[in-house]
Amino acid sequence: MVYGLWQSAAGMAANQYRQNVAANNIANINTVGFKHDLAMLIERPVESREDGDARQFAHAMFDMLSGGTHVSPAIQTFEQGPVMTTDKPLDVMIQGKGFFAVQTDEGVRYTRDGNFTRSSEGLLVTSAQGDPVLDSGGGTITIPANGGKVIIASGGEIKQGDAVLATLGVVEFDDLSLLMKQGKNLYAAAASATPRAATGSKIIPGALEGSTMDPVKGLVDMIEASRAFQMNANMISMQDTTLGRAVNEIARF
Repeated sequence: MVYGLWQSAAGMAANQYRQNVAANNIANINTVGFKHDLAMLIERPVESREDGDARQFAHAMFDMLSGGTHVSPAIQTFEQGPVMTTDKPLDVMIQGKGFFAVQTDEGVRYTRDGNFTRSSEGLLVTSAQGDPVLDSGGGTITIPANGGKVIIASGGEIKQGDAVLATLGVVEFDDLSLLMKQGKNLYAAAASATPRAATGSKIIPGALEGSTMDPVKGLVDMIEASRAFQMNANMISMQDTTLGRAVNEIARF
């Protein structure tokens, strides 16, 4: 009976995790370049199987039961988001597996958000956080105040009139699983991940990449997780009632 309580409690924790992941996905439906996460659940084997206990199958019925549900780190999706045309000269979108490199207080980070603007100091920065965008050489990009209209070409060149100020630093990684979300729509690369110049990515000027999260699917995921959470809560209540009757009534005999 207590075993069942633990199973249901684990089910509640797992579905709370599913709700948290779904809620974060839904909250970023309108975030430029956002890649949604997938909540992953795994089955824990019973203790005799998990530890390789020699007494395995000593209790055939219990050893064949599940050990409960556990959570696994969310899987990051890197599918291509939809094209959102803006026609703004400093908006750019990456089509492919590339990332823009930006300088933050914690070091170089990577993003798919190509919504750029010129800061008061004259630097090309991200509109969301104001992080300086890096060029192909790893340096910041300065845009003169009185040099005329600035555009970003399809090759990543930042042009002001006839002058090419810099080229956007777009990089790719051979193993995307080595990128970790850091919040603020940024990714940090593991020490073993080596960025390289993007060769399979295309830059689309005057456009932004939309979020990959489907709002309908997000709501369905939330409803499913909520119902599963409630079902496990009901099971705990039922088992608690049954356990109480076993203690107070059956013991009388």
